[in-house]
Amino acid sequence: MLTTLATQAAAMHPGGWHDGDAPAFWPVFPITFGLFWLAVLGAAFYFIRRRVHDGAAAAKAAADPMTKARSVLAERFARGEIDEDEYHVRMSALRNSD
Repeated sequence: MLTTLATQAAAMHPGGWHDGDAPAFWPVFPITFGLFWLAVLGAAFYFIRRRVHDGAAAAKAAADPMTKARSVLAERFARGEIDEDEYHVRMSALRNSD
């Protein structure tokens, strides 16, 4: 009688994940974990590429003498070392020398 009762109880409730089927949402965890690491790697790739690209653009701009001359002229005008007329004359001279 006791074994019959235990068999009936086991048939009614298979008992947790070990004896029965896993929940239907089990694929969510590995997929989410994989997507998380893809996002981390993608963000790292983006920031490294952006940093390398910005460094190359800055080096290119620093190597261009006309860009540097315009920058120095703008700084002198901002500090008040030259007036507006002289700034425009020199800037037009720089443009014409291109």
